[in-house]
Amino acid sequence: MKTNTSIKHAIALTAGLLFAACGGYGTNPGSVSGGPGPSGATITIGANGAVSPKNVTVTTGQSVTFVNNDSKAHQIDSDPHPAHTDCPQINVVDRLEVGQSKLTNAFTTAKSCGFHDHLDDTNQNLRGTITIQ
Repeated sequence: MKTNTSIKHAIALTAGLLFAACGGYGTNPGSVSGGPGPSGATITIGANGAVSPKNVTVTTGQSVTFVNNDSKAHQIDSDPHPAHTDCPQINVVDRLEVGQSKLTNAFTTAKSCGFHDHLDDTNQNLRGTITIQ
């Protein structure tokens, strides 16, 4: 019996270590330090299933607020799909339930970042650009 318990503990420990090494659940790779900054823009997913506005501009240190006013959940991630590596700050938005809003992490580098809905990655109505100045 003691051997079975030891084996079960070893399996549980190994599974936990693998889970942690893979980053747990989700599809949002990339290391993101810091947290949200003040919101410099808001992008809303409307009842029509489209983002508005499609393009926003913020300054370094600011975040973007995403609001889901659609009738279904969306998962906002950085381009390119499915790697999501261009701007990991966007990936913290992740799944937006109906009626929910979330902030990106603060953008720290001036650049242009594309985003999309991971759950509907070919839908052009759910794609846009955040420009950081």
